[in-house]
Amino acid sequence: MMNSKAAKAAKAAQADQADHPPAVAVRGLRVVRGGRPVLHELDLTVPAGSVTGLLGPSGCGKTTLLRSVVGVQRISAGAVTVLGQPAGSTGLRSRVGYVTQAPSVYTDLTVGENLRYFAEVLGAPRTDPARVAEQVGLGDRLEQAVGSLSGGQRARVSLAAALLGAPELLILDEPTVGLDPVLRRDLWDLFHQLAATGTTLLISSHVMDEATRCTRLLLMREGRLLADDTPAALLAATGAADVEAAFLHLVGATALTATADNDGTAR
Repeated sequence: MMNSKAAKAAKAAQADQADHPPAVAVRGLRVVRGGRPVLHELDLTVPAGSVTGLLGPSGCGKTTLLRSVVGVQRISAGAVTVLGQPAGSTGLRSRVGYVTQAPSVYTDLTVGENLRYFAEVLGAPRTDPARVAEQVGLGDRLEQAVGSLSGGQRARVSLAAALLGAPELLILDEPTVGLDPVLRRDLWDLFHQLAATGTTLLISSHVMDEATRCTRLLLMREGRLLADDTPAALLAATGAADVEAAFLHLVGATALTATADNDGTAR
């Protein structure tokens, strides 16, 4: 039976969830591609106003999960709720910003032309292109053709486009890949500034050292969720010194559980 302190804590947690519903809620999500399961019945939440890191090795299903949250991935089972609506709902188009791994901007246009075009499509304020260009450190590149930019700079143009209109949820697929350490630091500072104003960020990465910059972590491997917790709680639960060690601990524990289950089935 639950003691009085535990009961009070549970009631407080329920009340907090009612007052502050998660930005993203995933229940029983299953994705099958080419007859092979890619995501296995995932259950997770992304708290509103958090900087949630989605970490795991390449090919573990991170991009498929992000596409499911955006609403552009065909799912086999389960439900994905974003800002209180089914993922992909028309009403979410101006409320969710999405940055893919490959820069999704026009290389034959200038930075400013790209941002003005996307601002017009989104119905964002006319002053937004200059604002978001400054936020990503491209304020002095507005008249430069995107095709002449470096790979990292093009990625920042895509990020700037996603910031147009000040979306409530930003979904970023490995936004810091290929960036130098100083720029990576500056972008993470920006992510936390956005979160401080109420924006929720879901950021994927295969670089474990970026985990310390997140307020919450989702660890994935082979289409399964290994952990959904804060960095501090994850380290405490595993007794690990860092997130990479915690990840390896969880992988080992999962393997032992699978072996035990198989042995039990064999009997």
